[in-house]
Amino acid sequence: MSSLNGDVSQNGNTRNMDSLFTVAEIEEIDFSKLLDRPKPLNMERQRSFDERSLSELSVGLSPRHSARHPESFFRSNDPPEYLFSPCSRRSVISCTPRSQAGFEPHPMVAEAWENLRRSLVFFRGEPVGTIAATDTSEEKLNYDQVFVRDFVPSALAFLMNGEPEIVKNFILKTLRLQSWEKKIDRFQLGEGVMPASFKVLHDPVRNTETLMADFGESAIGRVAPVDSGFWWIILLRAYTKSTGDSSLAERPECQKGMRLILSLCLSEGFDTFPTLLCADGCCMIDRRMGVYGYPIEIQALFFMALRCALLLLKQDDEGKEFVERIVKRLHALSYHMRSYFWLDFKQLNDIYRYKTEEYSHTAVNKFNVIPDSLPDWVFDFMPTHGGYFIGNVSPARMDFRWFCLGNCIAILSSLATPEQSMAIMDLIESRWEELAGEMPLKVCYPAIESHEWRIETGSDPKNTRWSYHNGGSWPVLLWLLTAACIKTGRPQIARRAIELAESRLPKDNWPEYYDGKCGRYVGKQARKFQTWSIAGYLVAKMMLEDPSHLGMIALEEDKQMKPAMRRSNSWTC
Repeated sequence: MSSLNGDVSQNGNTRNMDSLFTVAEIEEIDFSKLLDRPKPLNMERQRSFDERSLSELSVGLSPRHSARHPESFFRSNDPPEYLFSPCSRRSVISCTPRSQAGFEPHPMVAEAWENLRRSLVFFRGEPVGTIAATDTSEEKLNYDQVFVRDFVPSALAFLMNGEPEIVKNFILKTLRLQSWEKKIDRFQLGEGVMPASFKVLHDPVRNTETLMADFGESAIGRVAPVDSGFWWIILLRAYTKSTGDSSLAERPECQKGMRLILSLCLSEGFDTFPTLLCADGCCMIDRRMGVYGYPIEIQALFFMALRCALLLLKQDDEGKEFVERIVKRLHALSYHMRSYFWLDFKQLNDIYRYKTEEYSHTAVNKFNVIPDSLPDWVFDFMPTHGGYFIGNVSPARMDFRWFCLGNCIAILSSLATPEQSMAIMDLIESRWEELAGEMPLKVCYPAIESHEWRIETGSDPKNTRWSYHNGGSWPVLLWLLTAACIKTGRPQIARRAIELAESRLPKDNWPEYYDGKCGRYVGKQARKFQTWSIAGYLVAKMMLEDPSHLGMIALEEDKQMKPAMRRSNSWTC
């Protein structure tokens, strides 16, 4: 197979793959010629609603929104979800992965699909999700539940394999759960909160099944999942993009579900920033790790969910109101993130020279960051060419740690400008040993230890240095890295990461995470046969095989959101 690093002929013009491609261009490239495969890829592009700029989505400016598919509704005779006789499981999922290229897949792929299908959860005889892990050697805890964030790579794998029904079932079931009353002790959560997870309880005596949801009341630390609602909207857009069917998103229930989620995060309060204020442990890093405040993971997901919602909301009276609010927030959020969260060599040097105690709107050090608070490691970590979005920015506090998920989502959502996206990839290449090591990829870098670890984690025995969320290596992040690599025209980075993972994952029985500075050791409390480790690998492989899949999880840059930067292209490499 020839490398993706060569030149691509596009309508008679030659272009080097190391330059940044748009999602539309990726979908239109004839990869069958590029990869020299026996059969051409099915590259027919499903042009849908998501090729519009913010300017087009301003209320009253887009006549195209009236052309919609007919709405479809839930069947009025659907029985309540909490009481029915379970049907026999029907074989809705094929056991053979589909290869569009006409050649035998990697031996690991068949094994991965077998393990992924083993994790399927059925409700009312239909698949509704995948459990977190199928490891039977350890106590189940909550690993036998369907987590919203964990299911995303599983959903993408099924969509890419032409099996959308399970994704549709999951979207509708979690939507029903959203309407439940949600209480922690005597406090009622917001109506739009999505569950962190759910499980199916079987009653053999009554021959019934019950859905049981967790909105944070059973979680460690009792923190509601801020990211679940964002992932739900992102997945709804992925389903619509993949199938070309907008009828699911246009259902009144789905429209209402989106509006409820948006109402939670667009509400006005005391905030002076467009970013979302969050508690520790409200996302993938679900334990105390010093990510309270304005974590990059939540801000990037927030940005992407807002952009996806713009593409999915109907242009009725209720929808138009939210479109206006979203457009305003996106402009403010993109400026804030690109201006204050971005770090490169020049900006690091500027912060190092900051003056403090500045007052008035002319202040350069707007957050009053004390230069002496800069950690020593960041000066060695920052390459001359490269940059990234730091972990957190709030008054007098900047968390300079690298967080993989937030930076990859920033690329995929186009929160990062094209120049910033390339700089992030430059950083990953320059710091490969630190961020990938022997098992990609570090969830964050570096690990916190000693006194700082005791303060930030409360001496958490699970988050010791270079373990779990404290610098552990998570194979699930492969799919995010691969998507970011394809979008930036750097697939060779993804291929290198996947080859590393393939050397270990099957032998180690698909662990949840790896420990150690280089990711050499299976995590001390890692579950085996972790579903999103399996699904993340499959999605990464399928995207490399057919890069047009990127369209369901990536958004093109909106030119209307480019701010006038206060630094003159300081990230240019």
